[in-house]
Amino acid sequence: MAELGYGIIGCGVIAPFHLLGVNKAKGAKLIAVCDIISEKAEKFAKDNNIPAWYTDYKELLKRPDIDIVSICTPSGLHSEMAIETAKAGKHMLCEKPIDITLPAIDKMLDAVDQANVKLGVMFQRRTYETSQRIREAIQNGELGKMVLGDAYLKYYRSQAYYNSAGWRGTWELDGGGALMNQGVHGIDLVQWIMGDVATVYAKADHLVRDIRVEDTAVAVLTYKNGAYGVIEGTTSVYPGEETRLEIHGELGTIILQEQTIKKWVVLGQDSKPQDLTPQGESAKVGGTSDPAAIGTIGHERGIQNIIDAVLENKPVYCTGIEARKAVEIILAIYKSAKTKKEVKLPL
Repeated sequence: MAELGYGIIGCGVIAPFHLLGVNKAKGAKLIAVCDIISEKAEKFAKDNNIPAWYTDYKELLKRPDIDIVSICTPSGLHSEMAIETAKAGKHMLCEKPIDITLPAIDKMLDAVDQANVKLGVMFQRRTYETSQRIREAIQNGELGKMVLGDAYLKYYRSQAYYNSAGWRGTWELDGGGALMNQGVHGIDLVQWIMGDVATVYAKADHLVRDIRVEDTAVAVLTYKNGAYGVIEGTTSVYPGEETRLEIHGELGTIILQEQTIKKWVVLGQDSKPQDLTPQGESAKVGGTSDPAAIGTIGHERGIQNIIDAVLENKPVYCTGIEARKAVEIILAIYKSAKTKKEVKLPL
């Protein structure tokens, strides 16, 4: 098998998960990293025996031996860096959210299309067997007419967390708060399972933390299939709760807590797919109260997926078009909270 050259742009909290993913993957080798803080880039490279480090990502992109990069920078920089990556003819895996505004995302997607390169987005909850089985059940009509699709996304982040980096909790680079940074995973997952959202009506504000963006939000959704739903997202409650999705149809109920199926009751159905729930380290999702305390299996799968997509011309598991949907829902929630009106999608 050919071995691709891999690079990581951004050596912050999430970079070690991409490092681990590349090191465990088949078909690629990590050969360069980049961070605007030279000490951080140098330390990350030397601590992990990575041959080269840079402070200018464009210099990294000039390397002919780099085939794929992970973009692990603040959210509001994703589009700019992805466009330059596409121009350099490199494939990429972008951390969530894909970016923080729809115009930026659309420019990014256009650049990727024009360059004919691969773009995957790290929504790792889509890779879990339990998530995939639930989506399959909805698509197959096992729950009958859909009634409710709820997402409870209750994280804890201290004031010290927001103070730890100048971009955190800002509209300019974080793009929002509890929803755009933490809750985006659950919002992506619930819409992927339930289908596209038609309208939202919401409230969002910073109730506890000294930040400009929201630390608490609630929203009522209407899905295009006619079902209703609720999103509750926060970083202001201690100690936080595990992400929970509650899916209800006229014929049954499925409750997913992180990767664990807590309930699967469907009228006339004997099989209960609770046995899909993984055990041990592979069951870990985390991040409820500590952004670094997350499981690694999702990143491992995501990185292997982008490598396979390049080597074998396979599709990525989460495209840019798909990743755009969660951002659009969040932006609609923000608009509704500001205008105090129901907001229709698309924006």
